[in-house]
Amino acid sequence: MSDSTIVLITGANSGVGYATTEAIVSQPGFHVILACRDPAKGNQARAELLQKHPKGSLSVLQLDVEDDNSIAQAVTSVTNEFGRVDAFISNAGTTAVGTSGREKLQRTFSANVFGAMMVTEAFIPLLLQSKQPRLVQISSGLGSLGLASDLSSPYAASPWDEYRMSKAALNMMTIQMHKRLMGKNVRVFAFCPGLVRSRLRGESEEEVSAQGRAGDPMVPGRALLDIVAGRRDEEAGQFLSAASGVFPW
Repeated sequence: MSDSTIVLITGANSGVGYATTEAIVSQPGFHVILACRDPAKGNQARAELLQKHPKGSLSVLQLDVEDDNSIAQAVTSVTNEFGRVDAFISNAGTTAVGTSGREKLQRTFSANVFGAMMVTEAFIPLLLQSKQPRLVQISSGLGSLGLASDLSSPYAASPWDEYRMSKAALNMMTIQMHKRLMGKNVRVFAFCPGLVRSRLRGESEEEVSAQGRAGDPMVPGRALLDIVAGRRDEEAGQFLSAASGVFPW
């Protein structure tokens, strides 16, 4: 394991997290830690992935980004087992389906901003134990102020106000982390996976597929593999898109 690149992905049992795990474990030289709120779902995902990629190296970690005790226990577990993290992909998030008003704001920001910040900060010491650490925040083009204010952009028309606000806040957090960590050799990225099949919008096929408009999550999964493999290091500190190069903040 000491020779493997250790990649930790939050929210790894479905959607973009699952696809990214699959893209990474299909290649030699990586070990992926599937960090999941529900370890049963994590273990099911691990079993499915190993059926498809029997040479893959995978482990499951219980981690709820909204629970400080869970975060602390996860850090201790990874410290004891691996001693470092080479790439940290902060992917867990929500649109707080079925809520509205203050509850929707609170739940959205709790996972997408507060949870993302607290779990990332907790794992930074383990990233600093890596020779080539990389940190990726899974954002969205919907959080780009530049795209939102450009009325000719397809990203301008979408509603989802609470989600957009949370991703804009996440982008600012990413910029701040980049400035703080660039002198410590940590390459920090924000990344938009685009509209892909995901339970982020709900559980029904219509919601998962965004009424048939959603693409294959393996596309951003492979793009994230390029990032953790160091093939996009020259773009550190930027807001990358799986489909369109670099987005404006």
